[in-house]
Amino acid sequence: MEILLQGIGWFIIAYMGIVIVFYLAMLIIALFQIRKNYQLDDTEPYEDLLHVSYSKPLSILVPAYNESLGIIPSVRSLLSIEYPQFEIIVINDGSKDDTMEKLIDEFQLNKIKKIVKQKLDTKEVKGIYQSSIIDYLYVIDKENGGKSDALNAGINVSSYPYFCSVDGDSILERDAFLKVMKPIIDSDGDVIATGGSVRIANGSHIENGSIKKVGLSLNPLVVMQVIEYLRAFLVGRVGLSRHNLLLIVSGAFGVFSKKWVIEVGGYSHTVGEDMELVVRLHRHLKEKNANKKIVYVADPVCWTEAPEKRIFLKRQRNRWQRGLLESLWMHRSMAFNPKYGSIGMVSMPYFILIEFLGPVVELAGYLYIQSYFIGGVYKDLALLLVLLFVIYGSIFSMLAVLMEEWSLKRYPKARHIAVLFFYSLTETFWYRPLTVIWRCQGIVDVLRKKRGWGDMQRKGVSQ
Repeated sequence: MEILLQGIGWFIIAYMGIVIVFYLAMLIIALFQIRKNYQLDDTEPYEDLLHVSYSKPLSILVPAYNESLGIIPSVRSLLSIEYPQFEIIVINDGSKDDTMEKLIDEFQLNKIKKIVKQKLDTKEVKGIYQSSIIDYLYVIDKENGGKSDALNAGINVSSYPYFCSVDGDSILERDAFLKVMKPIIDSDGDVIATGGSVRIANGSHIENGSIKKVGLSLNPLVVMQVIEYLRAFLVGRVGLSRHNLLLIVSGAFGVFSKKWVIEVGGYSHTVGEDMELVVRLHRHLKEKNANKKIVYVADPVCWTEAPEKRIFLKRQRNRWQRGLLESLWMHRSMAFNPKYGSIGMVSMPYFILIEFLGPVVELAGYLYIQSYFIGGVYKDLALLLVLLFVIYGSIFSMLAVLMEEWSLKRYPKARHIAVLFFYSLTETFWYRPLTVIWRCQGIVDVLRKKRGWGDMQRKGVSQ
């Protein structure tokens, strides 16, 4: 029995060591990439894009289901963006609250007759509305079919060659689209999708759909999510994007070439529709030998509302893990398959062995450490595991906070950085074990064939 326990301990230690080395490599890549990008002047590279002749027109899709509290500020924020030619299409996906009524009243919507080519199958569209005061604002009223169905309906109605999906509770910075579209414009079609950063709006002061003052929530759960988002976007996605290995473009803020998305069949009806679409695009590109890229741009920022209660955060993380597993399973033939190049040999193995299996191994590690206090395991192994978990769960998060301060500097007060730095030190000891448990429950729920998003409570980002 002792030999078995010792073997398990060494396996977990070896696994965590490999994960830490991989993350360290991504961190170094991200540091060099961010340094390269932000040595440029902050405004000059984007001035030309304000002229229509240099830019590409964009359709902004906003799926909304029971978003009464946040939908008006979100649309207002989109109306104030700096971009030469765009349209906004809000898709009311059968909301049971007064989302549709608020949109009609606020923007003076009138029902119109619009010829729509049904390129993607969707639930029945009950009506298409256009604002009488903002002629490039449209609202689709349709039967409930889920976020994927709503986005597919928006793609059908959209007029322009690129579209951006934005969550109905999100606020975008004014120059976000100039920055997220720049790689697409500069590449002359070689880049077919881009994703921007998503940040937590809780605690910030918002007026008329614009961030007036960036703040930090007093809720420890929200603060930890701020750190988690910094780590995921600044370290994880910058590192993967550098070599076209990105498999996730956030559903809260991502731009896609409509031609390629329609070619692969649009969004699928999965829990993790955003990741599944990106994996399917990569698969399609490799099978067609098309030399296209999907990239992440760190600077354009979308602010969104984070769950403030543990029950809703648990549901969110559970859903994310189910979406991850569902996407990986649907495209399992790509994994370790040289036919799909670096996506098959690096990206898919990374998401399987680290993102999917990571919570299982971490949970085993926490249980192993706990068993030390009741006897039966080696003290040296337990202490080594604690050290590795602190490096993986806290040190990398601290470095992500420092990268934020060094590069983007979205949090203006030194106190904010100090709070983030302090909380990142505590991550290993309370927050990370919670998310590990919730993600493992998500794996179990997939095996139980549980589906659906689960209810989420919204306060509204305008609060």
